[in-house]
Amino acid sequence: MILRFRSRGGGDPRAAGARARGRAARVLWLALVAAVSASLGASFAAAEPVRAERQMVVAANPHASAAGLEILRAGGSAVDAAIAVQLVLSLVEPQSSGIGGGAFLLYFDAPDDGEGPAEILAYEGREAAPAAATPDMFLTADGRAASFAAVGAGGLPVGVPGVMRMLELAHREHGRLPWAALFEPAIALAEAGFEISPRLHALLDGFKRFARRPEFLSHYYDDDGEALPVGHRLENPEYAATLRLLAAEGADAMYEGPLAAAIVEAVRSDPVAPGRLTLEDLAAYRARAGEPLCTGYREFRICGPQLPSSGGITVQQILGMLQAFDLAPAKRGRPESVHLIAEASRLAFADRNLYLGDPAFVDVPVAALLAPEYLRRRAALIDPARALERVAPGNPLAVAWDYAPAPLVDRVSTSHFSIVDGFGDAVSMTTTVQSTFGSQVMVGGFLLNNQLTDFEFDPDDNGRPVANRPEPGKRPLSSMAPTLVLDERGRLKLVIGSPGGTRIINYVAQALIEVLDFGSDVEAAVSAPHFVAQERLLELEDRTPIVELAPALEALGHRPVTRNLNSGLHAIAIDYPESGGRVLWGAADPRRQGVAVGV
Repeated sequence: MILRFRSRGGGDPRAAGARARGRAARVLWLALVAAVSASLGASFAAAEPVRAERQMVVAANPHASAAGLEILRAGGSAVDAAIAVQLVLSLVEPQSSGIGGGAFLLYFDAPDDGEGPAEILAYEGREAAPAAATPDMFLTADGRAASFAAVGAGGLPVGVPGVMRMLELAHREHGRLPWAALFEPAIALAEAGFEISPRLHALLDGFKRFARRPEFLSHYYDDDGEALPVGHRLENPEYAATLRLLAAEGADAMYEGPLAAAIVEAVRSDPVAPGRLTLEDLAAYRARAGEPLCTGYREFRICGPQLPSSGGITVQQILGMLQAFDLAPAKRGRPESVHLIAEASRLAFADRNLYLGDPAFVDVPVAALLAPEYLRRRAALIDPARALERVAPGNPLAVAWDYAPAPLVDRVSTSHFSIVDGFGDAVSMTTTVQSTFGSQVMVGGFLLNNQLTDFEFDPDDNGRPVANRPEPGKRPLSSMAPTLVLDERGRLKLVIGSPGGTRIINYVAQALIEVLDFGSDVEAAVSAPHFVAQERLLELEDRTPIVELAPALEALGHRPVTRNLNSGLHAIAIDYPESGGRVLWGAADPRRQGVAVGV
C-alpha cells in the first residue's frame, strides 16, 4: 500500500472562524442530539443496520455521533469528525476515553478522482512512560508484583497523553475545516450540560467504592458519596475552558504552558500514589504516522495498527491460520466453527504474550509472525476434532528468543468509533484512558489515563526480561484493533473496531469472520454472541444462544465458562451497486449505548 502525506487545507491548529457560526451551530447541534437520542431505542429494537448514501458516524454515545455527523454535514472530513467525536466522548463517556488518554487511528484516503489506488495511513497516539519510569515501578517492597487495586489509581500509572497530538497530526494532513471549529459541539455540551445516562450512572454507582480522588468525587458524586442520578444535568465549565484553550492554541496547550504544568502538578502531588511525569516528558512527546499493518484474508485485505498495538498482528494471525479451514455460511454458530476460531485465537495469543512489545525497545519479528508459511505451520497444529491440551508460542525465526512470556492481563475501558465522510474517506479509531475512569486524576475538567498499568508489573521471569516491561519513554503494549477491510478491487468494504481490553482482538476477529465468511450484515455481525479463547478457558457470552453449545464444546476438549462479554463494536459496511455510487450500512453494538447516524 503506497502512502503519502497531503494537506487537505484548513490544517493550522490556530485557525480561527469557529465563532462566526457559534450560537446557531450550537442550537442546530443540540437539536440533532435530541433527535438521535429519541431514536436510539427504536434503532436497537429493529436490529437492522442504519442505511446512508453519503456519510456516516457510529460512536459509543448519541451526543458523540451527533457531533460527528454535524461536522460532516458542514463539509468536514472523517478526521474532522473524529476530533469532534473524541472531544464529546471525553465529556459524556469519561469511563472509557478522553483527551487525557491515547488512541490508534487508521485513515482511508480515497482517490480524489475516483480512479487509482486508495491509500491508508496509520496514526499512533499511545501514551508513553515518563523518563523516570523503571522496570520495578510496580513492584512492592518485597519484590512482588503489586495488585492493580494498589497502583491503578493516582499519579503513578499516568502516562504522557497522546490522543490530542495524534489528532492534530492527522488534522494537519487531512482536515478540511478549521481546527477551532471542531471544538464547538463539545464546548456547547460542556457549558449546557448533558443528562447522566443509565449506563454512566450504573458505572459510577458500581465504582463508588473505588473512587478516591476528591476532584473526581466532587464532580460525579453527591455530598453523600452517591453517584449522580440518571437524568441529572452535568455541566463541566472547566472542560469547556480547556477546550477553548486547545482550540485557540492547538495541542501544544496540553504539552507546554499552564495546562501542562497543572497536569504535572496533579500527577506528582497525588496523595494516593505520586507519579513521575515531568514537563520535559510532556514536551518531548510525539505522535506517529506510518504504514498500517496489512495482510490478505481470502479475497480481502485486512489493515490494522502496527505495534505497540498487538491488535493488528494478533487479529491477522488468527485470520491467517483460519485460511486453512472452510468457514462456510452454513457453519455459522456451529460448535465446529467456534472450535476452529478458538484454537486459532489461543495459538495467536501464545505468540502475542511472548513476542510483542514496543518496537522501539524490542526487535519484534512482525514479518515472520505473519509469514504465510509460518501461519500454515501453526494452523496445522489445530485438530478439527479436539482442542489442544497445551498451547505454546511458535518459533518463527528458528532461533532462541531472549524474552519470557508474560501473563495475560485484561483491564477493560476503551471506546471505538467508525466514520465515513462524503468524500469517500474513512476513519477507524480506538481510544482509551485504560481502566474504568482511568487514574481518577482530574485536571481541567477531564480525566488522566492510568495507561502504564498496561505494562507487565513483574518485569522479569526467572532472570529473563518480559517484552512489555516498564522502561523510560516506552509505550505499553495495547490490544486496540481499529480495522479497515478492502475488497478484491481495493475498495473500502468495512470500517470496524471495539473496546474490551485484550478481548478486543477476539471481538474484532469474530465480527470480521461474520461478515467476510458467514455473509452476515453488519448489524448481525456486531450483535452476534461472543466467545473468547486466549489461554485455556473458553468464555461464552452469558444470556446468549452460544451457551447452548457448551456441552458440544466440552466434548471437543474445551473448558467452557460463561462471562459478561461487553464489547462495543461499531462498524460501517460499504456496498457498491452495479448502478453506481455506494451504500453505507452502520451498526452500533447493542451491548452499549452507541448509535449509527448518517445521511
